[in-house]
Amino acid sequence: MSLRTIRLILWGLVLAAAAALAVQQWTMRETAVDSFRPDFALQDGKGQTYTMADFKGRFALVFFGFTNCPDVCPTTMSEVAQVMDDLGARADQVQPLFISIDPERDRRQGLGEYVAAFHPAILGLAGDDAATRDAASSFKIHFSREDDPAAPDGYTMSHSPGLYLVGPDGEWLRQFAYETPAAEILADIEKRI
Repeated sequence: MSLRTIRLILWGLVLAAAAALAVQQWTMRETAVDSFRPDFALQDGKGQTYTMADFKGRFALVFFGFTNCPDVCPTTMSEVAQVMDDLGARADQVQPLFISIDPERDRRQGLGEYVAAFHPAILGLAGDDAATRDAASSFKIHFSREDDPAAPDGYTMSHSPGLYLVGPDGEWLRQFAYETPAAEILADIEKRI
């Protein structure tokens, strides 16, 4: 074997080792990011406080939104409603949650009625500003108030549009991107039930 061939083999081994190390580090980083237990302490329309522990043993489909949302929120709630209908007898194994990022206005405008209009199983939750921020931080989502003279009360809310699946043990499982079809969400949940 020539010296050139030996060098090529050695460089190939170095590159393979570097690639393996990069994959291992990426996998460890993904595990660290993906492995967490979100939580909150928020109230329904009757004042009852809920935390993730209240849904132990069931999957939770969690969405952060607001009742004046013109598109993302109603679209996502419609998908959630379809998933719940399609689950049929297994629907009792999934709790859909709508967490308000605009709690004061949403309570005033009827958060419970808003979510019930989509599906009776959806539970609307809201807290004070601190509890809302804590819940959003726990799920690693962003929201903010933005001035908009054309919107009701002169403002709207910007927010992360994902739908989050939490397992029966409270472990975060995955995020569904905005406009993920109900059939895809259903298929994922059915594989886990």
